[in-house]
Amino acid sequence: MGKFHFIPTEIEGVVIIEPTVFGDDRGYFMETFQAEEFAAAGIKGPFVQDNQSKSTKGVLRGLHFQKEHTQGKLVRVVSGEVFDVAVDCRPNSATFGKWTGVVLSAANKKQFYIPEGFAHGFLVLSDEAEFTYKCTDYYDPSAEGGVRWDDPDVGVEWPQVDCELKLSAKDKEHRGFAEQTFEFFERW
Repeated sequence: MGKFHFIPTEIEGVVIIEPTVFGDDRGYFMETFQAEEFAAAGIKGPFVQDNQSKSTKGVLRGLHFQKEHTQGKLVRVVSGEVFDVAVDCRPNSATFGKWTGVVLSAANKKQFYIPEGFAHGFLVLSDEAEFTYKCTDYYDPSAEGGVRWDDPDVGVEWPQVDCELKLSAKDKEHRGFAEQTFEFFERW
């Protein structure tokens, strides 16, 4: 038996990963990444950068992408709970403009793989959340792009939180999906 259960989503390339957790009265142990098993499931990497963020309830980060140095991301939550979203920005994809999402939490230990060619974002559902992710390319601030988090053309169904949403000034300025061209993702 493998150490991971790879669950395809309705969007090709986006995968939910459930690790095998070994626990007893002392706590638990799990692998969070194993290159051979991930490659066998179509997640090849290589991963070149790891990031971690901490946010409070109602923080919505996204929907981000890079026009150059596009990044595949393997994301998970190590503390708290978030709703994580991937939006297909690949013009040649049958699911172009569609989204999928999953609740990631320290309790469920799920991971989410978002390949290159997607916009990505998350909403913090718990009082605080620590979010960590591996990237297949380096962050390049000059290549940043984004889609409005509330764009009706995409229609992400964000969960309700009992507080005001908190977005960065940059995230408030993203244009809608239909107002953009995604020729930089045509190769995906």
